Amino acid sequence: MRTFDFAPLYRSTVGFDRMFSMLAQLNQLDGVECSVSSYPPYNIERTGDNAYRISVAVAGFGENELSIEAKENTLTIKGEKQAKDESNSGEVLYQGIAARAFERVFQLADYVQVRGAALENGLLHVDLVREIPEAKKPRQIPIGNGQPKVVEAKAA
Repeated sequence: MRTFDFAPLYRSTVGFDRMFSMLAQLNQLDGVECSVSSYPPYNIERTGDNAYRISVAVAGFGENELSIEAKENTLTIKGEKQAKDESNSGEVLYQGIAARAFERVFQLADYVQVRGAALENGLLHVDLVREIPEAKKPRQIPIGNGQPKVVEAKAA
């Protein structure tokens, strides 16, 4: 088993502490059998320069049995099957469609916001977009001869 020391990275970077903490957690799991659930399966795709889509396979779940919560840099998708009335249904001989509760948590980068969600053909699509504020976007600084020019910041 290999171990990595992330201490030098902490000393030379600012604002990346969450990323290094996640790497340290992954490093601790190296070689250890972990019980990370793969249910339900999902895809993450880039749909534009600053647009993304998470698609989660939620066959058998209705809109009222799913919840999506975005809090700070975390997106949580939960599914919980409601108790169904067994008196009207027949006897199940084989149950291959999973109907168990689940919770999927995604870590979002800074300035990534949820735009909307749709349930279609057993897939829950969550659309995300990264919107960087004007104050955080790069800007050109003019170079003057002699006296330094004062750069005026636009009021937000």
